[in-house]
Amino acid sequence: MRIIIERSNLLKSLSHVHRVVERRNTIPILSNVLLRTEDGALRLKATDLDLEITESVAATGEQEGATTVPAHLLYDIVRKLPDGAEVKLSTNADGNQMTVSSGRSNFRLQCLPESDFPDITAGALSHAFTIKAAELSRLIDRTHFAISTEETRYYLNGIFLHTIEADGELKLRAVATDGHRLARAEMPAPAGSEGMPGIIIPRKTVGELQKLLSDGDDDAAIEVELSDAKIRATIGPVVLTSKLIDGTFPDYQRVIPQNNDKALTLDRQSFSAAVDRVSTISSERGRAVKLAVSDSQLTLTVNSPDSGTATEELAVGYDSDDIEIGFNARYLLDIAAQLSGDEAVFMLADPGSPTLIKDGGDDATLYVLMPMRV
Repeated sequence: MRIIIERSNLLKSLSHVHRVVERRNTIPILSNVLLRTEDGALRLKATDLDLEITESVAATGEQEGATTVPAHLLYDIVRKLPDGAEVKLSTNADGNQMTVSSGRSNFRLQCLPESDFPDITAGALSHAFTIKAAELSRLIDRTHFAISTEETRYYLNGIFLHTIEADGELKLRAVATDGHRLARAEMPAPAGSEGMPGIIIPRKTVGELQKLLSDGDDDAAIEVELSDAKIRATIGPVVLTSKLIDGTFPDYQRVIPQNNDKALTLDRQSFSAAVDRVSTISSERGRAVKLAVSDSQLTLTVNSPDSGTATEELAVGYDSDDIEIGFNARYLLDIAAQLSGDEAVFMLADPGSPTLIKDGGDDATLYVLMPMRV
């Protein structure tokens, strides 16, 4: 194998694929990235056995071949080379070493054979549809923060993507919950998604999708293929393939309150800033902030046994009975950060019941937040 490639192109592709590789591996081949030259292109592939990313990048091929080298080491070498440099990659006759050279810099890396590299892409994918990058990004951005990190309830460690009939229309819906809060975002179902199985996309895959989508064009068409066990997304020259979480997502509809009749309307930015200020005084053990609503005025209060007390008042829209309710300040800030409109609407019932939060600028998203004792 012998090729010449521009440093900036190689670095961009390596930045996409090397993130999948875990820093510590008991299986040596999983620390490596697979490099294959064919048809005037360099194809890179990395995997952790659950998630795989491949990308093709233009290169001048002098001799075709394939090998694997340590992913993070190669990325660091290329990252430290000067801008505008050309990089030459070549393997020796035995195939057990690769030389990386650029200008006066030369590196020799140990290789492992291509034949040892695993492939997780096998198997038919039953459903396929095309979705705009901006639409897929919105579904992920609006819900990912509510993914659970609790390993015992592994079926909550991802985003539940499924189709559902709502308001006489088929919707593609993304839901995430950790038991304390729930986030739901939806859009009209794209052609081809009809009858797709409900799937749970793992947290790591969601994170990689977010990064890849943020690097690209919002108007780009993303090809999504899936079955009940795997999902594949083609984002320009990058192909991400991932196993799905094998579990049953709970019936989230049951926790979305239907009869909350106390509507509290407030300015999103003012509220978020006020919560952030008063929560400065809270301790890590007790992050509760009390919301007391009365006569179109909201009073935020935080009491910390260690630090003291903080209060702030806001003018709001509210014409129901007075109510006091407590929430985790961090969860309030997380939800406020997802809202796109100037106003947020809190639909309240009583201090012990879940609260429904709607986005004044986006009817296709909603949030549910469990209260705390204060």
